[in-house]
Amino acid sequence: MDYYEILGVDKNASKDEIKKAFRQMARKYHPDVNKAPDAADKFKEIGKAYETLSDDSKREVYDRYGEQGLQNAGYTSSFDMGDIDLSEIFSSFFGGGFGFSSGYEANPNAPQRGEDLRLDIEIDFLQACFGTEKEIKIRHLEPCETCNSTGVDKDAKDTVCPTCGGVGRVQKSTRTMLGSFTSVTTCPTCRGTGKNPKAYCKACKGVGAIEKEKKITIKIPHGIDHGSKMRVAHEGNAGRNGGRPGDLYVVVHVKKSKEFIRKAFDIYTELTITTPQAVIGDNIEIKTIHGKATVRIPMGSQNGDVITLKGEGIPYFGSDNHKGNHYVTLKVEVPKKLTAEEERLYRQLFNLTHKRDNGIFERIKTTTSK
Repeated sequence: MDYYEILGVDKNASKDEIKKAFRQMARKYHPDVNKAPDAADKFKEIGKAYETLSDDSKREVYDRYGEQGLQNAGYTSSFDMGDIDLSEIFSSFFGGGFGFSSGYEANPNAPQRGEDLRLDIEIDFLQACFGTEKEIKIRHLEPCETCNSTGVDKDAKDTVCPTCGGVGRVQKSTRTMLGSFTSVTTCPTCRGTGKNPKAYCKACKGVGAIEKEKKITIKIPHGIDHGSKMRVAHEGNAGRNGGRPGDLYVVVHVKKSKEFIRKAFDIYTELTITTPQAVIGDNIEIKTIHGKATVRIPMGSQNGDVITLKGEGIPYFGSDNHKGNHYVTLKVEVPKKLTAEEERLYRQLFNLTHKRDNGIFERIKTTTSK
């Protein structure tokens, strides 16, 4: 399933272009308008595509790893047709004309989705590399069990708001020389609930939900990076009037490592070697995120040379079979202090090298003079 193709936009489309395309497609395929048998399924595809491409974090994961990457990152679709206000879609095209009031006010008694929540957590560097499970504590609104989320005392007699008659809105007509105008506003007595404030549930004060604390365990996928967002479906605040709950968005902060530097899925480290090791070569055991590995230092290595350990990097986000690389930058260390024996050997090497170079120079000079 290609989300860009579903919305009919280019992969470089802006947020505004994506939103405009979604509105056009939603208006065309909304089941309230389109009575074709497959309209509902098509509308869900459109909503799923828009939900992903309108979110920067989800879009980045989708562009790199597709739907499978979204699933591995914990991004399951939360799209619900009930979240889409058809009148808002139509009014966005007609500008409030054709019978749609520019002052349109949503029905306060209609099902309303709960608010999304955000939680920031911190994990270790290696936990981000290989994934982990983490128990987190959250506080959110859960449906009130006392009133069964109605917000009304079950024993109350007069439960309907006396001002609006349970509608949640009141109409006011004004006569002017240009004619009669009617405005619809939220009921000031019940604040749009349609319930008699005197009959509010004592446990939730008429809200229909109570704040509670709970612990949940979330699975953090391997390869997740600093600042990534994970969606935990239905763990936000409870919905109103039978609406579904919101979602919890967990923002992951990764602690820096003292040993490794991360760039995408690759690991970078430095390895200090001696001058003899650089000249002659050596096998050195180093630490990687996967454990210990042996680095072969080639003869004649130079300061700044990079040795690649393939597949010793971070497992790719959304894939169990691919890993990044580990890049080792060589730093040749020149000793500042020498023992007497070391100095003697270095001088011997220097004299040998200097004599060899002079021999080459003399041969060149003799050949030139002829």
